[in-house]
Amino acid sequence: MVKLDILAFGSHPDDIELGCGGTLVSHVKKGKKVGLIDLTLGELGTRGTAEIRLREAADASRIIGAEIRENLRMADGFFVNDEAHQKQVIRAIRKYRPEIVLCNAPTDRHPDHGRGGALVKQAAFLSGLRRIETENEDGTAQTPWRPKAVYHYIQFYDLKPGFLVDISDVMDIKIASYQAHKSQFFDPESKEPATLISQPGFLDNIKGRATYFGQYIHAKYAEGFVLDSYLGVDNLFDIKTLF
Repeated sequence: MVKLDILAFGSHPDDIELGCGGTLVSHVKKGKKVGLIDLTLGELGTRGTAEIRLREAADASRIIGAEIRENLRMADGFFVNDEAHQKQVIRAIRKYRPEIVLCNAPTDRHPDHGRGGALVKQAAFLSGLRRIETENEDGTAQTPWRPKAVYHYIQFYDLKPGFLVDISDVMDIKIASYQAHKSQFFDPESKEPATLISQPGFLDNIKGRATYFGQYIHAKYAEGFVLDSYLGVDNLFDIKTLF
């Protein structure tokens, strides 16, 4: 069973690619092992089907270079942050033992995003408690594991990031990863109903945000993350900032 450096969670297939795909690709290129877990199949989405979205998610994870991608098959739109759902996430965290967990924005236009982010964050803490007992697929007991950090990637709402990650060298791969979810985005030949994210300008907005964030760290493109604690450094010259 592979141990991951970074495990990213998304409420729906394509959340991860849009929010932190570049960061994942950048760390794969640095030799880190990353994995993706979708909480739901996105079965309530206006466009595509659950089966199509599973195939698209697999294509996107190959583009990113992920070690694994799983789907917890929670109910799209209706999953809740309770013990049963927390234990699903705990099992995944204990299975892959990531150092860092990335998850949905703490608040966003889609209610699944904020709820998913809170669910993953709480489960990441609970995963370290030895009195919570969980099992692997083969019935063997899992051991406690708490990641070193949980960070929330930014989605639709314009949240203020706690830090930015330079993705200039991998922006083209990030774009390819979310375009792998082609049922969801602009397709002039599609006969399905239009949605907010299927508009022709939506992907330009994603690129525009990356450009906007990038300028603050002297980079062409960057992704932003929200955190609930402080960041620490031991070398002031490692900090990139605009002055």
